[in-house]
Amino acid sequence: MPLNTSYLEPFFQETDDFISITSVQASTFAKEVARDFNPLHNPDTKRFLVPGDLLFALVLSRTGLSQEMKFNYTGMMGNGVLLKFPKQPGNTFAIVDNQDKHYLEVSRNGDISTDMPLIEAFTRAYVAFSGHSFPHILVPLMKQHQVMINPDRPMVIYESMSFKLDHLDIQSPTLELIDSSLEVQGKRGTVHLQFQVFEKGEPVGNGYKTLVLSSLRQYDEAKVQALVEGYELIKADYKVS
Repeated sequence: MPLNTSYLEPFFQETDDFISITSVQASTFAKEVARDFNPLHNPDTKRFLVPGDLLFALVLSRTGLSQEMKFNYTGMMGNGVLLKFPKQPGNTFAIVDNQDKHYLEVSRNGDISTDMPLIEAFTRAYVAFSGHSFPHILVPLMKQHQVMINPDRPMVIYESMSFKLDHLDIQSPTLELIDSSLEVQGKRGTVHLQFQVFEKGEPVGNGYKTLVLSSLRQYDEAKVQALVEGYELIKADYKVS
């Protein structure tokens, strides 16, 4: 049975056995919960994508928080897709649409908590960490490797994440970046982020996240700074609904 997903209710609708997410709902989640202003999540962009962090949040709210979890994003999800979540998920399951296309594959192990305050706290901590990849983490990595994304059509896509918790006796988790790296293969780059989970200052787990950067080209300091300034301006001007 689904858990109490009240804090996520503004960001999806459920009809019969399916969940759908509009571009406006997805964009609002990205901006107001994750503070992620990736233009791919703007409702009016031609290449609109539902943020992976919203799917992550829905999975935890509907299946529980496990000590060990891995998420592989296997499909790019657009506006209004009809998603089906498993009613009795096992240790491995997939989130698919009404045509059986896979968007997210999940594996899990260890104890499972269905305590909604814990699930919400962990979800909010993770998506807040996840949403700050640009520019704080990605720009230094791009400068180090002298590559950059296309400033006119920036493509930064979620690929996977996983975490392992020592136990589930936590209430107010926080996440901190402990390492980051970028692998460049031609015009494609893969970013690896390692993080640690803390509870009241004590480490209680760790995890990683990977991102894919597309259409890489030679680094241009002026263009990167203009991209960052434009991003920060949009973020500062956004009014929470």
